[in-house]
Amino acid sequence: MVQGDEGSFTAWAVARQHALMRTAYLLTGDWQRAEGLLQDALTKVAVRWNRLANGQPEAYARIILARDSISWWRRVGREVMVEAPPEPQATNDTVASERRMLVSAALNHLTAKQRAILVLRFYEDQSVLQTAQALGIGEGTVKSQTHAAPARLRSHAPELADLLEEVG
Repeated sequence: MVQGDEGSFTAWAVARQHALMRTAYLLTGDWQRAEGLLQDALTKVAVRWNRLANGQPEAYARIILARDSISWWRRVGREVMVEAPPEPQATNDTVASERRMLVSAALNHLTAKQRAILVLRFYEDQSVLQTAQALGIGEGTVKSQTHAAPARLRSHAPELADLLEEVG
């Protein structure tokens, strides 16, 4: 990386790190693994910064996050259930925070690919084609998993039925 490019990369990384961290957490369900995933993604973006600076570095970073998250699951060779979030305290919890915790716990029941597809389709608001390209899979797989993942969530988290009606 050229000296002047280092400053532009650093400025971009500082500005986008929180949004990318949210995506990494949604993909992994674990803050520590999300931090490692984000660090690896930022390193890969930095190496290619000369080509990405005038393009779409954030889109490239999100593709890396999704693909590396799935690769991690493949290397492990099995699903690992992450620790459930703590129970909400009875003090001033809002409906939104309770729902967020329920969704987080429910996402732990999905496969890595299903989770990545839902994050890209509904959190990142990407089309079927964009999601398929980002993950290197067919559009049919994206469509079928977009249908199968909410069904799996319904069976593990019936209390989210009203939210899942919006998804499909």
